[in-house]
Amino acid sequence: MDKVFKALSDPTRRKILHLLRDSDLSAGDIADHFAVSKPTISGHLSVLKEAGLIDMERHGNILMYRLKLSVLEEAMIPFMEFFSSEKVPALKRSKK
Repeated sequence: MDKVFKALSDPTRRKILHLLRDSDLSAGDIADHFAVSKPTISGHLSVLKEAGLIDMERHGNILMYRLKLSVLEEAMIPFMEFFSSEKVPALKRSKK
């Protein structure tokens, strides 16, 4: 859980997750949205992958990244329950 919150603490990594909400993206496509070097973006992607928030799949020379929403949801439920007096309903698992 600590790795998830560490990953979410950085605004660049949150923006990467936001970009991946709509579709899978290559590392280059992700890097095009930022005014930092590709190695810096690669470091952010590594932190997100280590936290289990994204998956990476190689297609030849292209690395494609995908959001793992279930991990993010699981991390946020206890956090939301901590600040709420009501129990957060369980999430339906997608078949993947």
